[in-house]
Amino acid sequence: MPTTVLAPAAPLAIGPHAVQPPVVLAPMAGITNAPFRTLCREFSGGKGLFVSEMITTRALVERNEKTMQLIRFDATEQPRSIQLYGVDPATVGKAVRMIAEEDLADHIDLNFGCPVPKVTRKGGGSALPYKRNLLRAILREAVSGAGDLPVTMKMRKGIDDDHITFLDAGRIAVEEGVTAIALHGRTAAEHYGGTADWDAIARLKEHVPEIPVLGNGDIWSAEDALRMVRETGCDGVVVGRGCLGRPWLFADLVAAFEGRTDGSPDGHGVRPPLREVAAVMVRHATLLGEWMGDEARGVIDFRKHVAWYLKGFAVGSDMRRRLAITSSLAELADGLAELDLDQSWPTGADGPRGRTSGNNRVVLPDGWLKDPYDCAGISEDAELDTSGG
Repeated sequence: MPTTVLAPAAPLAIGPHAVQPPVVLAPMAGITNAPFRTLCREFSGGKGLFVSEMITTRALVERNEKTMQLIRFDATEQPRSIQLYGVDPATVGKAVRMIAEEDLADHIDLNFGCPVPKVTRKGGGSALPYKRNLLRAILREAVSGAGDLPVTMKMRKGIDDDHITFLDAGRIAVEEGVTAIALHGRTAAEHYGGTADWDAIARLKEHVPEIPVLGNGDIWSAEDALRMVRETGCDGVVVGRGCLGRPWLFADLVAAFEGRTDGSPDGHGVRPPLREVAAVMVRHATLLGEWMGDEARGVIDFRKHVAWYLKGFAVGSDMRRRLAITSSLAELADGLAELDLDQSWPTGADGPRGRTSGNNRVVLPDGWLKDPYDCAGISEDAELDTSGG
């Protein structure tokens, strides 16, 4: 379907930062590190907002070596955005003050949306907003400690269909001075399965008109992003799995929100042939190696991206396996060179990618659902001590 062209979208205000067009790269563990943000930013022409992968507040406060590397930003990244995960208000407050006082970032996003068991079993991520008083305490500490830095939050609809929290959480966020809210239109139990509930995004926008609301979930194309804005009235979009193996999606998004069709005369967006995809793959692996200070480590970390980049292309199962176990740039480049690089963009490669599991049992701390307000038992011990994936 050709992309609908609208009048240029209004900029998204994240505190003093005008994000134009209103497009945000979702924080994704093990994915949105500096190299991937660089690729997405290059394709966007430097426009939009690109958020780091999840940084745990305990690890930051303790200056964990891996965590300190994850918060290194390229000199061209403006504004610098860090997403924090934390469960203990005091630790979150310490981490936010550290960021503000040491000028480590320009924007802080708080993670209340992660559905993975290692996070929810500690009461964190998408489990946390159920405890209204705990959520309020964390937001209060974060906003207070941030000084002039804007604080935003990303969340889900709730734990499951019987424990929906997003409207209460949105109102608490407004009352505590949060700058903007992003809502993934799924519960924690849904993980990434089924279809995102965009109606919930519209309801949140109506419920908290005081601040920007961003929509997240099932944005696979620029047309999806524009449709979400039209249907929900949200102020911007957060794109996650749709850009896996497709950092050039940000070129489409920028053009669509700016009301342009240049570079895409048929209105279908950027659809590179395999030769161009292969070049981006090698560049991605190269950037990872440079960032990690070790070529082999970079190529090994890149392995997870291979299937996403090659989705839909005629590659063959043996070659896919071979490319997914490469350990050097030369090995990766040589393998790609054996492919039919003249293949055009495959039909159906624009659709869903990444994890799709749904209907999961959400792992929670014992007795978590007994009282939505009591947060006894939450302490620094509940904090994760490592960042990223």
